[in-house]
Order: sequence, then C-alpha cells, then structure tokens
Amino acid sequence: MNMQKLMAEAQKLQRDISKKQEELESTIFEGNSEWVELSMNGKYELKSFKITYDNDISSDDKEMLEDMINIALNDCIKKINDKKNKMMSSYGSMGGLF
Repeated sequence: MNMQKLMAEAQKLQRDISKKQEELESTIFEGNSEWVELSMNGKYELKSFKITYDNDISSDDKEMLEDMINIALNDCIKKINDKKNKMMSSYGSMGGLF
C-alpha cells in the first residue's frame, strides 16, 4: 500500500469518526426515574427537566426527590455512554480517543 493511499484512508477514517461524534453530540437521550424525567444531549448538556410526581412534596420527601433526580441523571448518562461505546467500537482502539 502506498503512502498516498494510506493517508487518504486515514483522512476518511478521521471524517467518519468526526461525523459519528457530531451525531452523538446532537442526539437527545432521556433519563427516567419514578418522579423525574430529563433529557440531555451527547455533550452531557441538560436540555429538559421535569418533576413527574403528582402530589405536593413535603420536606420529608425532599431527600427522596433528590435521589430520584440522581437516578434519572445517571440513567441518561449511562445511555449516552452506551451509545458512544457502540458507535465507536467499530473503530477499534482509536474510538477510545474520543
């Protein structure tokens, strides 16, 4: 394989990886718990947050609500990471750079 062809393939691979990264960053992921729904993009930016608990929240429920928010946020982050790993796995060890 000549050097020019190798460079062209490397540039194509770089474009493909960049395209996948842009796709991931623009994808909206949803995280859910019993009382909370939220969405984030692939850049881990929170796009929406909604408390779905229907009743009045007493001070006793504050700690529980905080736990539900944490669960929903972590659920969303896990989904982003799972998709990122799946998308980048086709690039082998180079995908780990992103």
